[in-house]
Amino acid sequence: MSENMLVNQPFESQSVRNQTFYKVYLTNCLDILYSIVYMYIQRIAENQLKKLLDGPEVIILLGARQIGKTTLINRILQEHQGLILNLDIEIDKDRFLIVSHMPPNEAISNLGNPPLFVIDEAQRLPETGRIVKGWFNSNIKTKIILLGSSNLNLLDQSAESLTGRNIKLFLPPLLFSEVLNTQSWYSKGMTPKLLEENMLNPITSLIEERMVFGSYPKAVVTAQKEQYLLNLVSDYLLKDVFQSTLIKSPETVKKLLMLLAYQVGSEVSLSELATNLGISRVTVEKYLDLLERSFVIFRLPAFNSNLRKEIVKSTKIFFWDTGVRNALIKEFNFSADRQDTGLLWENWVIAEFAKRNLLDGQPNNLYFWRTRNGAEVDLVIKGTNTFKAFEIKWSKSKAVNGKAFTNRYNIPVEVISKENVLDFILVS
Repeated sequence: MSENMLVNQPFESQSVRNQTFYKVYLTNCLDILYSIVYMYIQRIAENQLKKLLDGPEVIILLGARQIGKTTLINRILQEHQGLILNLDIEIDKDRFLIVSHMPPNEAISNLGNPPLFVIDEAQRLPETGRIVKGWFNSNIKTKIILLGSSNLNLLDQSAESLTGRNIKLFLPPLLFSEVLNTQSWYSKGMTPKLLEENMLNPITSLIEERMVFGSYPKAVVTAQKEQYLLNLVSDYLLKDVFQSTLIKSPETVKKLLMLLAYQVGSEVSLSELATNLGISRVTVEKYLDLLERSFVIFRLPAFNSNLRKEIVKSTKIFFWDTGVRNALIKEFNFSADRQDTGLLWENWVIAEFAKRNLLDGQPNNLYFWRTRNGAEVDLVIKGTNTFKAFEIKWSKSKAVNGKAFTNRYNIPVEVISKENVLDFILVS
């Protein structure tokens, strides 16, 4: 019997419950050991989270599994005394449910009056939002943080109860600037120009490694990168997706991901995907929504100004992490002969912009642009005070023609290549 089936058994045996408990307990112990053994990677989100601690709202920290949410919180707790309960662990869940029946002040007192109270895997309990709402409305002094590995239940149920009382922070895979800080040869005084002129070879090697193995924290620091990523995509990443009541066939979702992995950066036809998978177009859309809300993929719609010559309804799909994408197709080599180098590079660069936009609270919309006669731009960034366009090429020697977009919108199309990419993605 699979773990996914176990989760859905209402009357599981005590031995099964014990096995599940110890499996989760061991996973959490390994996460703690990992944070001790490996160097902590400074996250941009750390300072953002610290600033939010001063506000009155309940903080909801969201991100994919294994992305570093618990490690980040443990870092925060080194400076702020607090308590963590993980709702994936039965004894923690039971403790939370017991105090939920008490008056708010008594409940917090029973938990030890922690200045900071963190509820990890909060999406595991639909009542979490309602309980926390009652505590918040009682003006308890304890600051509450909810951690969730998906949008599936946490935002639909918990955050709905906390409307107007919460503030959300999304934690993506590591930005390249965060990875760069882990390199012994790098110092923050090095500007993109200095790096491109004097450190181009190590920079290119580091970029190639991240294109292949991605930017999950453990994938950056572990020596067993391939094994870690294969375990990630098979055991952890899709756990919330498979536990959704909307999923009838986990194998179909895996096949869908494989198709998306091979089509990354291409315009996606829902009808074609439905035909290949033997399911309805509506079901494909539901599965894509689940994968997007679980931080596996993100979509880039077509940019248009309602001109008949522009593509309007088309969509491209990218992976938040190229290591996840490569693990799905089991391709971890990098060479000049790799056939998908251009598409892999495009996904990696666009994901860098998407991750930064996510961290900033999504002030901009990201698009691609194409006309019916074939003129195209890989990435368009549009916000209240932002309008930029980029062509993304592995080598700057590749021919680029952005005249059609520039003529239409009076916006220059800049070229991002491996030689100048730091000018666009490094974050101070």
